[in-house]
Amino acid sequence: MSQQDPAETSWNLRRPRSFLFLTALVFLFVQAGLFAGHLSANHVPTDPSTTVQLPHAGPTRLTGSVAEHPIPHLMDDAERRFRALLSRQSRSLRAAVAEYKRRYGRNPPKGFDAWWRFVQANKVKMVDEYDGLASDLEPFWEMTGAEFRLRAFQAAQDIPSVDLVRIRGGEAEAVNVKSRMDKDDVSARARNFLRMIDKFRKMLPDLDFAINARSEGRVLVPWEDRNHSNTTLQELFGSTGSHLSVPDWRGEGSVWESYRRICPPDSVARRIMASKRVISLNGTTNYFRPSDSFPGPDFAFARETARKYSFCDSPAAHLLQGHFFSDWRTVPILYPILSPAKGLGFGDIKIPSHYHYGTTRRYTYAWDDVNLEVKRLDSMETPWEKKDDRIFFRGATTGGGSSPPGFSPYYQRHRFVKMASSTSDANRTIVFADPPASTNFVYASVPIASLNQEIMDVAFVSSVDYYHYPGGLGQQVLDHRFDDAAVLSDYWAHKYLLDLDGMSYSGKFFAFLGSDSVVIKSSVYQEFFSDWIQPWLHYIPLSTSYSEIYNIHAFFSGGTPDALAVANSTVQHLSRRQRIPLEGDMRLRRIARAGKHWKNTIGRQVDMEAYVFRLCLEYARLAADNRDTMDFKY
Repeated sequence: MSQQDPAETSWNLRRPRSFLFLTALVFLFVQAGLFAGHLSANHVPTDPSTTVQLPHAGPTRLTGSVAEHPIPHLMDDAERRFRALLSRQSRSLRAAVAEYKRRYGRNPPKGFDAWWRFVQANKVKMVDEYDGLASDLEPFWEMTGAEFRLRAFQAAQDIPSVDLVRIRGGEAEAVNVKSRMDKDDVSARARNFLRMIDKFRKMLPDLDFAINARSEGRVLVPWEDRNHSNTTLQELFGSTGSHLSVPDWRGEGSVWESYRRICPPDSVARRIMASKRVISLNGTTNYFRPSDSFPGPDFAFARETARKYSFCDSPAAHLLQGHFFSDWRTVPILYPILSPAKGLGFGDIKIPSHYHYGTTRRYTYAWDDVNLEVKRLDSMETPWEKKDDRIFFRGATTGGGSSPPGFSPYYQRHRFVKMASSTSDANRTIVFADPPASTNFVYASVPIASLNQEIMDVAFVSSVDYYHYPGGLGQQVLDHRFDDAAVLSDYWAHKYLLDLDGMSYSGKFFAFLGSDSVVIKSSVYQEFFSDWIQPWLHYIPLSTSYSEIYNIHAFFSGGTPDALAVANSTVQHLSRRQRIPLEGDMRLRRIARAGKHWKNTIGRQVDMEAYVFRLCLEYARLAADNRDTMDFKY
């Protein structure tokens, strides 16, 4: 996410360019960094099963129905899907019970009628879409209620950075068990979960919730142990589980080594050499070479983010995602740990992020610092017609941990900032409407340096953990653009807001959605709202290779001057604003409005409370000695 609570030093790069250059030279001579290899575009995961490409249509010009641009189809299909999803939601308690039984093959949990009254009173639209929650909880049905309760308390007692939210007699508190129940030594995530349950806590039995204080997922149960949910700490470690009290890896393994063990024995990830290999590209720093054939990887559009991407099948891709290098130790036993996000394969139970639920100036759109409330419109919001049409990103160099060190140049944020900072003369293939008012699309090969100068406003604002970057701070500064920090009001001046994973999920996603700008989101994480939101309607999904970013911009905002010159366009003389395709800009604004409407109607605080209310009812049934008595029967 955008801001981690790191113990590492953060070096804020608010310095003149000349100072940065001199600093870089000094560090290059003082520090040396070696890396095992370079990654090529051929090994950047694009998840081809979720991409749409334009059919080949000749060597120079795209015309007619064969050349129909994929983006309008993706947008129209997304709108149809979402309308159908809304229309299918249950309209009565009886219908909701029937739908629950149809989906999950069991009765709803006790209190389902109270939950239904809550969602109806608060006009909650998504009342049936809880498949992600059901999937998170399904493994715990193999435990007894007593074992489930024990695991929840053990997690808070034995695992670093796990707090406890406990309900006793309808009253709730957040504590840190390891600090002898010190209520002041608890994470913001635990405190905000306490707020989320406040409206219905008196309806719940006595319960213990283990809340992950970190943003990263924690639970990775080896494939061989999935059918042995009753494994204990003593059986696993032959002690009281003190192995888990080590706060980080400290050279004693890595997230990836734990992750690959969750994969089936016959998967590629379980083959040791395949999972460890680093791909060489003969030292070149150009990771994204366009294909020799049109349209190539530059013109393949992801249908959704890579939250379902299988690293078991493509293990080399783990090198490109920083959460596999987290410093925080994972847990090889099935514990009911509640976390704000998780990658595919993790066993955590998803809950809303405190950044999405909370109200802070740094993470909340239209937050009023004076009255301490959220307004409908941010006072600094820029009218659409005056917004800059460059792609905007500011953030710290968070993106992963350092266990093992040396891989940070290939983390998700570093890769994008380096790509957007490139001054290479390598070409990218850009497709755009010419003239802008037509559906006649042409393509041109344009140097990436020119494209970056025209459409990218992307930079890091501070360096975190730079001493683990190969070559140190100096090399990091040379490899990426750094600029001054930005507050949320700076974002609202741009049409395109880039949302990239940080140490884990992005904490600013909901704030971005609340604005009148468009979010371009790339992520490998599943969150509580993943079943509720529709890519290409509420935001633009971006593959983890980022290769299509230039063509996303070209469809909505038109060709750059260099692209128009290469294509010998008749509109080269027009101003930048006149070159913007009318249909493209209207469609872009439609996404901005749809995202804002979703945030104001489905991504509200009360929607998160409805999600947590239902989670608590399911959780209470799992914790019961006699689960049959915890069913709701209509």
